[in-house]
Amino acid sequence: MLYHSKEDLLNDLKGIIDIQKNGIVTILDEDSFRNKKIDTLVYNAVFNKDGVLKDAARSLIRNAANKLGVVSSSIQSLYEAMGKKEYKGFTVPAINIRGLTYDVSRSIFRAAKKNHVGAFIFEIARSEIGYTDQRPAEYAAVILAAAIREGFECPVFIQGDHFQINAKKYEKDKDAEINTVKKLIKEAVDAGFYNIDIDTSTLVDLNKPDLTEQQRLNFEFAAELTAYIRTLEPKGITVSVGGEIGEVGKKNSTVEELRAFMDGYNTTLAMKGKGLKGISKLSVQTGTSHGGVPLPDGTIAKVKLDFETLRNLSQAARDEYGLSGAVQHGASTLPSDAFDKFPETGTAEVHLATEFQNMVYESKVFPQDFKKEIYEFLKNHPDIKKEWKEGDTEDQFIYKVRKNGFGPYKERFWNLPADVKKKIGEELEVKFDFLFKKLNVVHSKEIIHKTIKPVEVALAN
Repeated sequence: MLYHSKEDLLNDLKGIIDIQKNGIVTILDEDSFRNKKIDTLVYNAVFNKDGVLKDAARSLIRNAANKLGVVSSSIQSLYEAMGKKEYKGFTVPAINIRGLTYDVSRSIFRAAKKNHVGAFIFEIARSEIGYTDQRPAEYAAVILAAAIREGFECPVFIQGDHFQINAKKYEKDKDAEINTVKKLIKEAVDAGFYNIDIDTSTLVDLNKPDLTEQQRLNFEFAAELTAYIRTLEPKGITVSVGGEIGEVGKKNSTVEELRAFMDGYNTTLAMKGKGLKGISKLSVQTGTSHGGVPLPDGTIAKVKLDFETLRNLSQAARDEYGLSGAVQHGASTLPSDAFDKFPETGTAEVHLATEFQNMVYESKVFPQDFKKEIYEFLKNHPDIKKEWKEGDTEDQFIYKVRKNGFGPYKERFWNLPADVKKKIGEELEVKFDFLFKKLNVVHSKEIIHKTIKPVEVALAN
């Protein structure tokens, strides 16, 4: 049901939520709100054509979530404690959701509740925001709505992933590209993203004569963007910021590169302002690629991830710089027996995305006619079909580009039959249950309650 006016919205929630003029809400009937009204509210937060009503729905979700203990938060204080070695032996999963976002989020929260998990992150990358048609305010609203729907009661961590400087755009117009990233950062922080991963590793130049010069643009712009983030923080919140030294899919990172980046970054940040808080983690490259490497039949090539390098990088990050550890990208398509090695090697955080997309498309209950329609769209789209590289089979092409189907068909995905979404959600819940156990974040809810002090930030209706 789409609301046609503010009066429609208020009437639908009458007796369930009391809304004050300053945007503060009082929940009068929690059960009805969770089980009957939140589905309608989040649908309007995504699909209402009236921007005023869409924003009102998003604000109501955020403010109601605050009242229900589902507060969008920074993971900074946990990562600081990990840097001090107060907590270890687990790896925080950071999960990118490209489509069916409400249903996938609900499956994550169900698995988290069952395992008493609090240490996990929802994230979306700069590139994903575009091709999935999910701006930060929408993404945050959907995740918080899913938490409400499933009765989750713990801080929620939402992260901007790969807020990346595009090297080609930077070459054409440096200032314009930096300002584009800053604009995205502000949009994200305003939406409740209190965790931001800066990715300026695209500017690393391996042709330079020494490591410091190779990393110079990387650490200088990482420091500039960190300082900018510190100007945007709501009172009482320190945004957790991540840096990156090795572009995913390129050469493996080294401890020497980590030191060159961190020394240059810390020196540069100190010049930006006294006492500015630096990054809490550092993304590295140890042998993975985003989405995996598809073979001609559409299956994924086995990847040999260098866990010893990951161990050494994480140890250096903690011992020498007080960071939580290293972050591994592009890991969701790794073999099942690889995941328990991340806690063993002291990896602070692991980013997971493509496998969940694959599970949606490849579920036995996913409508075959709908899948065919999406694939035909991708094969005929003038921009997307340019990605069909010479020598690639159709299966390889589809595997690499089907992520682009989530944006144009977002509402169709959302409106899949309830039984289809239920089955896909159950399949994903099993996967998240497995990952939470392998990454050893079971019972981490207690650690989150000890380390994180949520700060409620209300949004005006």
